[in-house]
Amino acid sequence: MAGQIHRADTELADSELAQLVELVRALIRIKTVNPPGDELLAARYLEGVLADEGIQSTVVEPFPGRGSIVARLRGDGTGGEPLLLLSHLDVVPAEPEGWTHDPFGGDLAEGYVWGRGAVDMKSMVAMEVQVMRGLARAARKAGRDPATDPIPGLRRDVIFCSSADEEAGGWQGAGWLVDNHPDWLRAAGALNEAGGISTTYGGVRFYPIQVAEKGFVVYRLHVKGRWGHGSVPTPDNAAVLAARIVVRLAEPGPVRVTESIGISLGRAIPHLTARAAAAIAALAPAAGTPPDAGPGTAPAIDPVRVDAALRELCDPVLARTVSAMIHDTVSVGIVRAGVKYNVIPGVAEIEIDCRTLPGTDEPAMRAELRRRIGGELWDRIEVECEQVGPSVEAPLDSPLYRLLELVLKSHDTGGVPVPFLAPFATDAKHLARIGVPTYGFSPLRTGHGDGLLELMHGDDERVSVEALRFGLPVLRDAVLGFCS
Repeated sequence: MAGQIHRADTELADSELAQLVELVRALIRIKTVNPPGDELLAARYLEGVLADEGIQSTVVEPFPGRGSIVARLRGDGTGGEPLLLLSHLDVVPAEPEGWTHDPFGGDLAEGYVWGRGAVDMKSMVAMEVQVMRGLARAARKAGRDPATDPIPGLRRDVIFCSSADEEAGGWQGAGWLVDNHPDWLRAAGALNEAGGISTTYGGVRFYPIQVAEKGFVVYRLHVKGRWGHGSVPTPDNAAVLAARIVVRLAEPGPVRVTESIGISLGRAIPHLTARAAAAIAALAPAAGTPPDAGPGTAPAIDPVRVDAALRELCDPVLARTVSAMIHDTVSVGIVRAGVKYNVIPGVAEIEIDCRTLPGTDEPAMRAELRRRIGGELWDRIEVECEQVGPSVEAPLDSPLYRLLELVLKSHDTGGVPVPFLAPFATDAKHLARIGVPTYGFSPLRTGHGDGLLELMHGDDERVSVEALRFGLPVLRDAVLGFCS
């Protein structure tokens, strides 16, 4: 029955753990850096891994080298729509100079698997594949063919999809699948990256479960100056104008609060969505700042106190993360200007990454940029919007979310599940277009310095063997609990 916790194996067998570790290492060694991606190599590899277990899969290559893979195991159909296990095959670049181990070597050393994608997110790809393998083995043990017969005990189908291009917006991966084969991905819910990875603060181990993510807007600002000789400085130097713009963009913008949680304090306050408020309410006791008592049983979060408390936190990673959950943010990524040292540049370019909370659309973000930059400098630029992705929210009161909380608590009785509004974007934004609620749930119990935000896109990305030992049974119990 959906919602029940299945604990068939309290401990992960050493043989299965070893197989999981080797699968993570093999995936890391397949270099799928985006750009160019080359995810087809990993998709074909997984096609063979699944075929060895009798699981049929489909690999698509809508653009050269950009491969995605989809497979489905059948339930008896009595439990409702499927559960989708979503992941992505591409990774961001890694410069080996900053690494202790080869970022694409998949080394197993000091109790860790090292390499780009170990956390983001080839460990989750491997855990999802192991869940599929286990279900197929159960079918064969019962004398059934997993390619055609229902899996014993499953009342819903389980879909596995690992796609291309997530690190560049997902338009050639999950986005293409949603546009061209939406029925392959339609589900009652999806489990994806960026949640269930533990973080410890104030002596409490938290497990953020992603229930929402910020949107994004990518802008290119064309700064207009005047060309001239370097011997005669001029206020129309486009590089100097760009520098002033960059400084102003770094200043925090106006912050707001949603009326849905009953707070309306004006302009200079944080924007607390209901999901961010729920996360802060759970985190506050460990930070020593319990939330204000509110009407009924729901705490009222004072956004002014939240902003002040963030400045006092000893953990800068946590402070920056929570701050990003309650603010629209602007990050300068690339600045270009000049052709020669003795030529005053007449043009400059600034590329910026804006992350938007639910309720902030592109026109609102553009207005915020104008406010930060100021009218006199705004008149010196042309604004080009390169890419827009919407924010996404999934329900907090769904059976799937409640089950994820229960499963985590059953595996770590001292752990505290926390709803999480991710400051970054995932392929959940594509699934939202076909009505699939998506939760970030790639469970790992990590040690100090091994968490998602410390290692994602950073040097020495790694995942511990013990984190994998914890994660696979948690993910398996979540799948069985929802689908059996």
